[in-house]
Amino acid sequence: MPYYMLVSLLYTNLQINGGKLKNFFLSSIYIMYIFAFLTSCTKIPEMTLEEIELAKLSIKNDLISKTISKPWKGETYKAGKVNGIWQSSMTADPKSFNLLIAERDGTTASILSHMHDYLVNYDYVKKEFVPQCATPKVFIDEKNKTMTVTYTLRENLFWSFYNSNEKIPVTSDDVIFWYDEIEGDPEFHSSAYNSQFVEMDDGSNERITIKKIDDKTFAFHFPRLDSNPLLSTNRNFGPKFLYAEAKKNGGTKAVKDLLSVATDVKKIPSMGMWFLTEYSPGQRLVFTRNPDYWKRDEYGNAFPYPEQKIVQIVSDQNTQFLLFKDGRQETYAPRPEDIDELVNDANNFDRVLISDDKTKGWSVFNSQGSLSAPLWSFNQNPKNINEKYYHWFIQKEFRQAMSCLLNRQRIIQQAYRGLAEPKYSFFAEANPFFKEEISLQYRYNPEQAKILLEKIGIKQNTEGTMIDSDGNKIEFDLTITSDSNVYSDIASIIADECAKIGINVRIRNIDFQKIVEQLSATYDWQSVIIGLGSNYWPTQGSNVWPSTGNLHLWYPLQKKPATEWEARIDFLYNEGSYTIDTNVAEKIWDEYQKIILEQCPIIYLVRSKSFFAMNNRWNFENFYFDNIGGAVTDFVYLNDMF
Repeated sequence: MPYYMLVSLLYTNLQINGGKLKNFFLSSIYIMYIFAFLTSCTKIPEMTLEEIELAKLSIKNDLISKTISKPWKGETYKAGKVNGIWQSSMTADPKSFNLLIAERDGTTASILSHMHDYLVNYDYVKKEFVPQCATPKVFIDEKNKTMTVTYTLRENLFWSFYNSNEKIPVTSDDVIFWYDEIEGDPEFHSSAYNSQFVEMDDGSNERITIKKIDDKTFAFHFPRLDSNPLLSTNRNFGPKFLYAEAKKNGGTKAVKDLLSVATDVKKIPSMGMWFLTEYSPGQRLVFTRNPDYWKRDEYGNAFPYPEQKIVQIVSDQNTQFLLFKDGRQETYAPRPEDIDELVNDANNFDRVLISDDKTKGWSVFNSQGSLSAPLWSFNQNPKNINEKYYHWFIQKEFRQAMSCLLNRQRIIQQAYRGLAEPKYSFFAEANPFFKEEISLQYRYNPEQAKILLEKIGIKQNTEGTMIDSDGNKIEFDLTITSDSNVYSDIASIIADECAKIGINVRIRNIDFQKIVEQLSATYDWQSVIIGLGSNYWPTQGSNVWPSTGNLHLWYPLQKKPATEWEARIDFLYNEGSYTIDTNVAEKIWDEYQKIILEQCPIIYLVRSKSFFAMNNRWNFENFYFDNIGGAVTDFVYLNDMF
């Protein structure tokens, strides 16, 4: 997924996507264990806090020991056999089958990922970009301090159609049209629009241009040096022959209306692993293997190996869990309340010889803590200037105080069953500019929260209620997605901790797509818990962290920076993006992280331990699960006995 797209953690239960699945999967055993010691009427030996922590750690380690660790270490995928049907589920219907609409709808994006590919992929073991749809080359002009990146598309890359011999070659024109006429047209409000411009030394903005060299080769021209040009130019794209005709005949509206959910899906072209061959609203989608896909095994068979993928639309995760246990769903990303049963009933493939009996169960895998974490943010959009909360939220002391009321240890114990850790850094550990010593200073401390609030005229009245200098009670909404029990638990803990010092937090459970609309269009929210992925690269999120970004969560699309600190962030983000000297860049990114951690526009919560289960009827040689690549299921195949 490109850096400019919203990578929402709330869609981790979209089992139709072969990779990048991460979720919050935890055990509840130790809470029951400790609760028995703390509340039983029976006289028992008193445990010290150290003994309690050791007991929890022992139970947690026991749970993890029953699962499998299988991170990807750069292995080559082994040849399998074409056979079988992959069964999965998703929680909601798509909004469209249009790649532009997919930028703002996670369900649509997950579906279209089956039919599109990116130019390059990142090998996080070798720590380098590798060719995918195209082979890149980078040319640096030291004299003029400019840069060019050329891409040469594969010869065996086609827009294919289901049950048809028609194959249209993918050409440079497809990429150039998408870059110039879709992402580069401000009328479409594409998430990628801002990333096409760079700020020059004199403060002016110049565009990264794209030029055709021949039918298979094109070049991006940078007006200044870029620290990570392949990340900046990597993208997927739609077929020009469809989108160009729509734009020519009907303009912006026709493009947005293209490939609606009413489309005959069998007529949608694919350059990816799958064709979409059936869509029954509210029931299911069916994908059929694309035999023309470019990626093949050593015997010439195109990936994937299953002949079909059937995706049921199941909004209730309890039902999804039942489907998995009944063998009617191949994988499952468990919730905290599922993990004990899932692990204890597992029949892990590495513990027994595969036989008729053993392949009827499932295996559970674990990964290290997620690189990303959900976050808490407050609406600072001046559209809400007449609302009382706006005047609290724009003051850093208020946001810092809220961070001091965030009881991460309680969240870890009650919402994550102990299988998580606090997130105090801004960058993820995998980020080349991560430093452990650059961390959040405003940690759980209710007394410090009171001191910070008092600095801005907020203090408790005689009844213990927090009021501002005008006598207004401090109360606001906390919006969460309605389909996450974990987020519900987190919100309840936050509300309880705030109530202890006299702040009233009202929890609002809302459909995820409604939240996206509030954040990106109506701006009528107050505070929110959501996920925006992880900062694996310092320059990820050009539509989030700079003030002009359309997903600059707390106040998007600013004409000019609303605050001095945001202006400084803009400058540092820009300078860091175009600084090749690592030593110089390090100082830039150090300051960048420190400002965000001081200003608290977003407050990270915790990083969860991840688990993933898969049906044993599939061969696990080509399956991997870790905290960077997620669950990779694109290359699995059936065991011989099936």
